[in-house]
Amino acid sequence: MTRNAVAVLYVLALIAVIVGVDVLFFKDRLVARLIVNIGIAAVFAAVYVLFVRRR
Repeated sequence: MTRNAVAVLYVLALIAVIVGVDVLFFKDRLVARLIVNIGIAAVFAAVYVLFVRRR
Protein backbone atom coordinates (compact mmCIF):
# COMPACT_ATOMS: atom_id res chain seq x y z
CA MET A 1 0.00 0.00 0.00
CA THR A 2 1.13 3.51 -0.57
CA ARG A 3 1.82 5.90 2.25
CA ASN A 4 -1.28 7.95 1.46
CA ALA A 5 -3.55 4.92 1.55
CA VAL A 6 -2.19 3.89 4.94
CA ALA A 7 -2.72 7.41 6.28
CA VAL A 8 -6.29 7.51 4.97
CA LEU A 9 -7.11 4.13 6.53
CA TYR A 10 -5.53 5.25 9.79
CA VAL A 11 -7.65 8.42 9.91
CA LEU A 12 -10.79 6.41 9.12
CA ALA A 13 -9.95 4.03 11.98
CA LEU A 14 -9.45 7.02 14.29
CA ILE A 15 -12.83 8.45 13.35
CA ALA A 16 -14.54 5.07 13.78
CA VAL A 17 -13.05 4.57 17.25
CA ILE A 18 -13.96 8.07 18.42
CA VAL A 19 -17.53 7.86 17.15
CA GLY A 20 -17.94 4.34 18.54
CA VAL A 21 -16.72 5.31 22.01
CA ASP A 22 -18.90 8.44 21.99
CA VAL A 23 -22.04 6.55 21.06
CA LEU A 24 -21.47 3.58 23.35
CA PHE A 25 -20.22 5.24 26.52
CA PHE A 26 -20.52 9.04 26.58
CA LYS A 27 -23.85 10.05 25.07
CA ASP A 28 -24.83 12.61 27.68
CA ARG A 29 -21.47 13.64 29.15
CA LEU A 30 -20.00 16.48 27.10
CA VAL A 31 -16.84 17.16 29.12
CA ALA A 32 -16.00 13.46 29.48
CA ARG A 33 -16.46 13.00 25.73
CA LEU A 34 -14.09 15.86 25.00
CA ILE A 35 -11.41 14.55 27.35
CA VAL A 36 -11.66 10.99 26.04
CA ASN A 37 -11.64 12.14 22.42
CA ILE A 38 -8.46 14.15 23.02
CA GLY A 39 -6.89 11.13 24.70
CA ILE A 40 -7.82 8.80 21.84
CA ALA A 41 -6.48 11.25 19.27
CA ALA A 42 -3.23 11.60 21.26
CA VAL A 43 -2.77 7.82 21.40
CA PHE A 44 -3.44 7.50 17.66
CA ALA A 45 -0.99 10.33 16.94
CA ALA A 46 1.71 8.71 19.10
CA VAL A 47 1.27 5.32 17.43
CA TYR A 48 1.35 6.98 14.00
CA VAL A 49 4.56 8.85 14.75
CA LEU A 50 6.26 5.85 16.34
CA PHE A 51 5.27 3.07 13.95
CA VAL A 52 3.51 4.11 10.76
CA ARG A 53 5.63 7.12 9.87
CA ARG A 54 8.93 5.20 10.15
CA ARG A 55 8.20 3.02 7.11
